Amino acid sequence: MMEEKNIVAIDLGTSKIALTVAKVDRDDVQIVYYKEAPSAGIRYSSVFNIMHVTEPLERLIRDAEESLDLKITQAIVGMPKYPVRQESNSGIINDRGEDADITAEDIAELKRYAEDSYPLEDPSKDAIYGAVAQSFSDGENFQIIENDIIGMVSDVLEGHFKIFIGKKSDLNKIDKVMKKTDISVSKKYFTAETTAKAVLTEAEMENGVALIDFGGGSTSLTIYHGSIMRHYASIPFGGRNITDDIRKECQISERLAENIKLAFGACMPEKLQSLSEKILHIRSNNAEPDKQVTVKYLSEIITARIEEIMMAMLYEINESGFAEMLRSGIVITGGCAQTANLGNFIYEMSGYRVRTGYPHGNFSSTCCDGTKDTTAATSIGLIMAAKEDQCVVGCTTLENGFPASGITVEEENVMPGKIIDIPEFPTIADQPEPSHMEVQEEIEEETKPEEETEPQIEESKEDSRQKEEKGFFRVFWRKAKKVTENTKEKTGDWIEKLIEEEV
Repeated sequence: MMEEKNIVAIDLGTSKIALTVAKVDRDDVQIVYYKEAPSAGIRYSSVFNIMHVTEPLERLIRDAEESLDLKITQAIVGMPKYPVRQESNSGIINDRGEDADITAEDIAELKRYAEDSYPLEDPSKDAIYGAVAQSFSDGENFQIIENDIIGMVSDVLEGHFKIFIGKKSDLNKIDKVMKKTDISVSKKYFTAETTAKAVLTEAEMENGVALIDFGGGSTSLTIYHGSIMRHYASIPFGGRNITDDIRKECQISERLAENIKLAFGACMPEKLQSLSEKILHIRSNNAEPDKQVTVKYLSEIITARIEEIMMAMLYEINESGFAEMLRSGIVITGGCAQTANLGNFIYEMSGYRVRTGYPHGNFSSTCCDGTKDTTAATSIGLIMAAKEDQCVVGCTTLENGFPASGITVEEENVMPGKIIDIPEFPTIADQPEPSHMEVQEEIEEETKPEEETEPQIEESKEDSRQKEEKGFFRVFWRKAKKVTENTKEKTGDWIEKLIEEEV
């Protein structure tokens, strides 16, 4: 019987760092630990301050080791998404022998040759992040895909590849971060391909699809057609820019701007109906006067930035040459994919049908929350890619099996405050994001008739205030999760109903 092994994956994102531990037994993959933490020291998905990145990562590693009763020694890590450019290169093997079968090993050897032989402009600054086969030839037949050429007999094997090139210094900084945590890097993955395989279906990749990954510091585009990755591009704009726009326009803190975005952020202000006139009252904790922002104005800020990002993505789709071949339309994933009305907005801009891409595949995660969210797409993609590559590394065998607790942080039993009255001073630095199931349960609870949900506990104003401050932003996260459940007008109706009930 094959011994159970573990895979540890680390996603270093601009807005959050995620650590995932999976138990692998043959084809069975079970996510036994998944947790996110606010990141620091990362810009545009690349490490720029090693010390700032190391601190939250070390806390995640310690928490995982204590929760699972194991020692993490190795991990796989995702490469930066920006800046990355794509080039083309070919490789050929002659005189293989007339009766020589073409094997998967031959394809891998040809791929390594294409990577190693590509002439980098400056090898001291550039590094090859990966290569993807486009087509093959046996000397007589051309435009053969990888699955078809394996098993053929030919004296000649020629392959054409897309080569993805990024900064060498970004990879070196990842190594330095991992060295400070006493964890060795087993393998680095170019996440464009791994994330796509985690959220796209085989039919979508075959018929033509554009995957847009809305990250915190960058947004990337990956195009598939004929089950092959055909084009990649990225820009240094993402959810962090939207937060910064809100911060500047409303003159509030970055943390508060992020939580307002998560709770009330939506595209297409004209689709919000009466909700657009609702006013958010932001209470100040100092000498500055309180601020008032309408939901409509907030939506206008968000829509302006997302329109700018989408114009860049649509330009890249047109430049790829596959604009007329995307029969499966556009799939959006990443943290900003949860913005309400985003799918409708992209549809009106582009004419492509749009869906939100959640991680799928042959894995289970009964012990931990968040693995089915769009924010986990990169982490799940890394796990599944490592499993396919038989890159099973990371830590000692679990001693106690699945932990009964410890994977998720228990939340306090707090009473929600009025969401329309927003204090500027509470923080969420150490508070975990609730799971999709927890959010759904809270939404169902809040939408019950008033007599069923009205609290019957009497307490002092001071006690109530303390509870409200402690739990306020935790309620924000829950509201935000619900907002992302449906990008249609149901979202506006739900928030409007909630505000009316609380007022």
